Amino acid sequence: MLAPHPLRTLTTPPPPLLLHFLPSTPFIPSFSHPPFQSHAMMGSFSSSPSSPSSSSPSTSSTPQEHPQNNLNQHKLSHVLKYHNQTKHNFNHFARGPHGLDWANQPNPFRRYLSSPLISLLHPQPPYLPPLYHSLFLSLPSPHPISQSTVSQFLFDSLALSAWKTTSFSTWSLRVNPSSGNLHPTEAYIVAPPIPSISDSAFVAHYAPKEHALELRAQIPSGFFPKYFPPNSFLVGLSSVFWREAWKYGERAFRYCNHDVGHAIGAVAMAAAGLGWDVKVLDSLGCEELKSLMGLHVFPDFEIPSRAVRGKIPEIEFEHPDCVMLVYPSGVGGFDVNWKELSEAILGFDKLDWKGKPNSLSKEHVCWDVIYRTAEAVKKPLTLGDKFSVEPFQRSGVCGEGLYNGLTVREVVRNRRSAVDMDGVTEIERDAFYQILLHCLPSGCQSGGRQRRQLALPFRALPWDVEVHAALFVHRVVGLPQGLYFLVRNENNFDELKKAMLPDFLWTKPEGCPDELPLYELLRSDCRPLAKKLSCHQDIASDGCFSLGMLARMEPTLCEKNVWMYPRLFWETGVLGQVLYLEAHAIGISATGIGCFFDDPVHQLLGLKGSTFQSLYHFTVGSPVLDKRIMSLPTYPGPDVDA
Repeated sequence: MLAPHPLRTLTTPPPPLLLHFLPSTPFIPSFSHPPFQSHAMMGSFSSSPSSPSSSSPSTSSTPQEHPQNNLNQHKLSHVLKYHNQTKHNFNHFARGPHGLDWANQPNPFRRYLSSPLISLLHPQPPYLPPLYHSLFLSLPSPHPISQSTVSQFLFDSLALSAWKTTSFSTWSLRVNPSSGNLHPTEAYIVAPPIPSISDSAFVAHYAPKEHALELRAQIPSGFFPKYFPPNSFLVGLSSVFWREAWKYGERAFRYCNHDVGHAIGAVAMAAAGLGWDVKVLDSLGCEELKSLMGLHVFPDFEIPSRAVRGKIPEIEFEHPDCVMLVYPSGVGGFDVNWKELSEAILGFDKLDWKGKPNSLSKEHVCWDVIYRTAEAVKKPLTLGDKFSVEPFQRSGVCGEGLYNGLTVREVVRNRRSAVDMDGVTEIERDAFYQILLHCLPSGCQSGGRQRRQLALPFRALPWDVEVHAALFVHRVVGLPQGLYFLVRNENNFDELKKAMLPDFLWTKPEGCPDELPLYELLRSDCRPLAKKLSCHQDIASDGCFSLGMLARMEPTLCEKNVWMYPRLFWETGVLGQVLYLEAHAIGISATGIGCFFDDPVHQLLGLKGSTFQSLYHFTVGSPVLDKRIMSLPTYPGPDVDA
C-alpha cells in the first residue's frame, strides 16, 4: 500500500461544502473539500496546535482502579480526541482528500452476486397512503405483513426516489437522504415466511436500484414466534465507511451516523403509514448485529497504524449499526430473554449464506482514525428485561391546513435536498411553530416535560433526548430576526442556561404555543453570522431559518457509555429527517449542512468544554432549481450505477 500524497499547507479556507447535494459533475458547479493531509498529520490523534479544539479532552469523572473502568476511560478519551480532531475551524479544516478521485468513486449500490433476487411490487391502487400530518396524531390500523405491504414499506423508506441527468452525467436519488448523495447505509430485512417472497423465515439484503430483495439465508422457523410478537419483522442498518471517506476524509464517521439517523427516521415514517411501530433493539450488541445481517462474510479488516492509500478491498466491509423491530401498532410490551436471543442470533454464522459482495472501487484511501473510533464505540450485548412499548404520543397542532392535503408517500418520495435557496421567501409564524412542534420528542403531553421519545418518529429511539437546537431566524413573518433556542429535553434547561452567555434573554416569543419550549436569546440580523459559521455558505443565510443541533455529549458518554457517541448523531439524523419532511410538506425545502465551524458555534453561545457540542447544521427555505437538470423515471431507471 502506498503512503498518502504530500500536503500543501492550508492558509485560507477552501470553497464550502454542503453535506447533502447533487453529485458534482464537470457540468454542474461543484463544492470542493479541504486537501488531503500529510503523512505525519494523519498518523496523529491530536488537532492542529492552532485550533481551539487542540486542548486535552475533559475528564470530569475520576476512573476507579479497575481494568474495565480504565478501558472505558481510554475509549472515552479516544472518542473525545476524534471529535476534536475532526472539527472545522476558521484557520483549520478536518483532514480530507486533496480533490476527488473520480476514477475510484465508490459504487453506491451494494449487490450480493449470485444470491436469489426477488423483485418487489411497485405500489398500485387501491392502497391510498394516509395524509402526512395525520400520522403525527395517531397511527392507522396495522396492515398485515405481505409481499405488497413490505414492498410499499421499502418503496417509501429506502428506495430510489428519482434519476437525474444533465449532459453526460446521470445519478439517482433516494427516499432516505445521504451526505453528498454517497449513501453509505445498507439495509437488511429479517422476517418470518412471506408468501411470494420466501416460504421460510429469511435474511435478505435490500437492493434499492432494483427495488428487490437479495435472499442471503434461511433462518430457523421458530426464531420469530419464540422472540417477537406476530406480524413483526426486523430491519438492520449497516454503513460502508469507505463511501463517505472517499470524499470527506476523517469527518466521514460523523456523516455515516447522520445517515443512519436519516434512515431510522425514514423507516419509522414509512412504517407508520402502514400502521406499524418501530423500535431500535439497542440491547443487542455489535456482534449480534453482525451475525444477524450476515456481515461476517467480509474479510477481517486490520487497521493500519496511519492513513494509507492503495488497493485495500477489505476496507469495503459493512459496519453493523442497528437493528429495528417493526411491529403492529398497539402491541404492548413483551418479555425477551436477551441472552437466549443473543445465542440464537450468533448461531446465524453457521447458516448457508448466499451471495458474494460486489467490489465498490479499484483503489482506496484508509483514514485509520475512522476505524479506530468505530472500534472504540462498538456496543456489547446489554441484558435487559421486558421490551417496553410506550403509548403513542400525538404531536402538537398549530395549523393542519399548512400541509396541503399531501399523503405521506407524496411527502417522503418527493423530498429533495436543496442546493441553493432564493434568499427571499418567507414563512408565516404559525408554519414555523408547527415545524418545531413536530420536532418535539414527547409530543403534546398535558403538563408533561419534553424528555422521553414518545412521538413520531423519535419513538424509534429507546433513550431520552440528548439533542437541542439553536436557531437563526431570518425570514419568519411575525417573528423578529435573531437567535432562538429549542430545548428538546427540559431536564437540561437549567444546565443549558447556566452554560450559555449570561445576557441571553430566554423569553418565550410572541404567539408561541405553551407546549413548545422555544426561547428567544437575542434579536439581531444573524444572516451573515449563520453563513460564516456554516463554512461561509450562502445557503445557511438564504433560507427562512437555519439551525445547529447541540448534543449534551461528554456527560452522556460518561453516564450511558461511550457507545452513545454514534447514537447522538443518529438522533440528529432523525431530527433532520423531520425537518426535511416538514419543509417539503409546507411547500419549501431543506438541506443538511455537515460543513460548519464547530468551536466558533460554541463560542457564539458561550459554551466551553465538551459538555455540549454542535453535531449537525440545517437550513430550511425555498429552493432555487437548476433547470439544466432533468428527471428520468425512477423504475425502471437507467442502466448505470451512479
